[in-house]
Amino acid sequence: MFSPLLALVFLVPLVAAGPCDIYASGGTPCVAAHSTTRALFDAYSGPLYQISRGSDGATTNINALSAGKVANAAAQDSFCQSTTCLITTIFDQSGHGNDLTHAPAGGAATGTDPGGFDTQAAADGAPVTLNSQKAYGVFISPGSGYRNDATNGIATGDAAEGMYAVLDGTHFNGACCFDYGNAEVSARDTGNGHMEAIYFGLGTGFATGAGSGPWILADLENGLYNSANVSVNPNDPTVTERFVMGVVKGQPGNNWAVRGGNAVAGSLTTYYNGVRPSPGYNPMSKEGAIILGIGGDNSNGAQGTFYEGAMTSGFPSDATENAVQANVVAAGYAVTSLTSGPAITVGSTVSFRATTACCTNRFIAHTGSTVNTQVITSSNSSAIRLSASWNVVTGLGNSGCAASFGTSGFELFVNANDGSALFSTDATWCPQAGFNGQGNSIRSWSFPSHYFRHFNAILFAASNGGPSASSLTLLASRASESQWT
Repeated sequence: MFSPLLALVFLVPLVAAGPCDIYASGGTPCVAAHSTTRALFDAYSGPLYQISRGSDGATTNINALSAGKVANAAAQDSFCQSTTCLITTIFDQSGHGNDLTHAPAGGAATGTDPGGFDTQAAADGAPVTLNSQKAYGVFISPGSGYRNDATNGIATGDAAEGMYAVLDGTHFNGACCFDYGNAEVSARDTGNGHMEAIYFGLGTGFATGAGSGPWILADLENGLYNSANVSVNPNDPTVTERFVMGVVKGQPGNNWAVRGGNAVAGSLTTYYNGVRPSPGYNPMSKEGAIILGIGGDNSNGAQGTFYEGAMTSGFPSDATENAVQANVVAAGYAVTSLTSGPAITVGSTVSFRATTACCTNRFIAHTGSTVNTQVITSSNSSAIRLSASWNVVTGLGNSGCAASFGTSGFELFVNANDGSALFSTDATWCPQAGFNGQGNSIRSWSFPSHYFRHFNAILFAASNGGPSASSLTLLASRASESQWT
């Protein structure tokens, strides 16, 4: 007599897979994988990026917490305590050695760092969480950029490739060019079809999408495109999401595609899949350099935030990209606080006193439009005391910060809001816990390596050392209610 047949169900756990594991399983392996927020391979446990400390120039690598996991943000916070840090290298996780470092001068622009290099991103400029674990993105300000002109395995000529990037959908402008992808090895414009990169912003080339932008487009050199010779593609929507996923891919046979979606929910949408623009884009003449935050000729006036991205060998299928999108969604990107230290409350009126040893009797004030420091006591006139009183309003460029001042050439001044995007970003400031252990240091949102600093009683938004490194001192300010007796 036989026992009844038992239906045995084997519960096999799903094997965790990073975006590049998914690409590999689809037959289109990653040949470049960059992220400051997490490992993009399930087995990767090496360095994600390197940072340099402003106080002494020391460097350290920031790794994932463990294989396949989120970046060790606590290691960065500890290393950079009481000083500033810059991102010097974004390591390639693919094993091809396609690391990104600050971009050299190019045909369109020369950077302001020594040797004409572009500036590097502040290490703490783009804090986020991934499933409630803290990490930092790459906050690109105008003038910043990263590049590798001597790559390994990146597509050249008309060879097939794909790429994706996770970006901040609220950080952009209309300048050229916030790109991630394939570019010229000479940092010069060498003609149509010599680039194939994801672009995000308001567009400065041939095509736009629906609405007022920003849009996900493709920088193919001498033109931003989302279709073939169509100036407005209604299928490419204005981005409204905080985190956005952008995809570009191309293959021989005169075929390419642009796709995108919300990086925290839903699926990808195909904005275009068809023939390339003309003339000069078929066949392609890709050169195989990799850029981040700039154009192929080092056009470096754009701004944006990059969290992760990868480039493949071969033309990924939509199904593979959809699986990568699902992985990104599962990573759980979310916003986190941009401020720390003593609270500066929106709607209040505050004064800021310097805590640097030279100047503890001086307050931030203004004479006309010039922002300066002045010795102010209760015996001063009400007009003088009023000049050192500031209304705190919600940040115009980012609601997580406060806004009061504008800048011109990094010197602070007082001016009326002209309604421009440039004013909104430059007038937005984020209080941070004071570097000297007192009160707040006040950081620029649009240039997060720059803080309130004073030199000869004038206020600047300056980075480490600033324009006068021998004498420029950090203003670690204390906020207090403006009450005088």
